[in-house]
Amino acid sequence: MRYALAALAATLFAGTAIAADAPANQRIELKNSTGAVVGAATLTAAPKGVLLRVEAKGLAPGWHGLHFHEKGDCSKSDFTSAGGHVHGGPTMVHGLLNPDANEAGDLPNLYVGADGSANAEIFSTFVSLGGVDGRQDLADKDGSALVIHANADDHKTQPIGGAGARIACGVIAGG
Repeated sequence: MRYALAALAATLFAGTAIAADAPANQRIELKNSTGAVVGAATLTAAPKGVLLRVEAKGLAPGWHGLHFHEKGDCSKSDFTSAGGHVHGGPTMVHGLLNPDANEAGDLPNLYVGADGSANAEIFSTFVSLGGVDGRQDLADKDGSALVIHANADDHKTQPIGGAGARIACGVIAGG
């Protein structure tokens, strides 16, 4: 019995050490221009990218652009403090449907139902939490932001696919 408890304790300790080395997952609040909470997002580190779960409410029905932005700063009411999209090359070329695209912050659109709410689960292989495998690090020293735009992203037009104004923002903490 004593050996079984020692083996169990060693297993639990080893599991704790592995968990401490794993990249941190984050749950962030999404706020509108007045600072009201309109939703939340959970970012989960995965072996080949980041799994993003978004829950939002109080938004206009229809499709909305959704992007990772380069700075963890949602302090301005128009959210321009979050900077441009996270990108993976020396120039910024936008669009999931653009063969020359290099923006790691490009994501599929978010659909908001007639009741103003949205729930989505999206996987991005372009980014990471911790700079894994050379992918853009959402949790770098200045963090990044998740931004919801007023209009749909056409995934081609420069610089933001016609997605329009930034209507919600959430800070992804940096290290």
